[in-house]
Amino acid sequence: MPANQESTTRIETLSSLPEGGLSDYLSLARLDHVTKHVFILPGLILGCALGSPDLRALVLDIPIGLLSAICIASANYVINEWLDREHDAAHPTKSKRRAVIVELQPHIVYGEYLLLAVAGLLMAYVINGLFFVTSALFLLSGILYNVPPIRAKDKPYLDVLMECLNNPIRFLLGWAIVDAGTLPPLSVLAAYWMAGAFLMAAKRLGEYRDIAANAGVAVLRRYRRSFQYYTEESLTVSCFVYAMMTAFLAGIFLIKYRVEYLLVFPFVSGLFAVYLWLATRPGSVVQRPERLFHSRRLDVMLAATIVAFVFASFVDMPTLDFLATPFLVPLSSLQ
Repeated sequence: MPANQESTTRIETLSSLPEGGLSDYLSLARLDHVTKHVFILPGLILGCALGSPDLRALVLDIPIGLLSAICIASANYVINEWLDREHDAAHPTKSKRRAVIVELQPHIVYGEYLLLAVAGLLMAYVINGLFFVTSALFLLSGILYNVPPIRAKDKPYLDVLMECLNNPIRFLLGWAIVDAGTLPPLSVLAAYWMAGAFLMAAKRLGEYRDIAANAGVAVLRRYRRSFQYYTEESLTVSCFVYAMMTAFLAGIFLIKYRVEYLLVFPFVSGLFAVYLWLATRPGSVVQRPERLFHSRRLDVMLAATIVAFVFASFVDMPTLDFLATPFLVPLSSLQ
């Protein structure tokens, strides 16, 4: 179809859409995605384990911090859904989003974005300086990911690395609530980033397998430009690379800061295995993160991982110190 004819068709389609109401604008904020803020919890727990937090202050700071993070994430979702509406029209399920099927007014959409962004930053400022700066980075990441001319989501591999940057940002938000005077170890931030990259790459893999099989690769590439460069094989390999990087960086952190965390590693490995298994299944829930907790296997593995992480954070086990101490086994001891 020629470009001018396609543009005319799009204008005619938009003019025939019903006018959006209040609920349509509110749906852009995707409040059903609040479960993603579970990624703040490890930062909170680790900050408490490695520092000396003021527990009385946390009673007030935690709910304000979570509400701030929800507002900023929702601001990012608003701009995401608005700028993606034409691309989402090619997606089997995202084509049902309100920005695609109803007519929304740009000034109201951008007003909603500003309202959520300002509210989130104001609450962040109340907590402390580190939390405020991290929240501003959270907002900036949404702009770099969605807004031209950078629009990182259209670039292969950079789309994964930029989207999952929200993982270490959320971790740092949790840490900042507990300790505003220090930064967490860079090894754990980098490991958290690579873990997020694994999750995002697995999501891309699930989308590729599902949409390519049912609607064809051409539809997939109209939905997201980065898929012009991806294949099922390259996405699978990238999942493997990100998982290996997560293990390597997490190993550095575990040995340097708290050897007890070695007990958590088998649970994290199991969590990754379940997630990759889900990504290979038709209609996988990994394509819709807000529905991830509908998988019983994933719920069980996540719960077990959290319990193990909390246990290893606050229970000292000196008998494990030998694992972090270099030594050679003399052959005479084996005789």
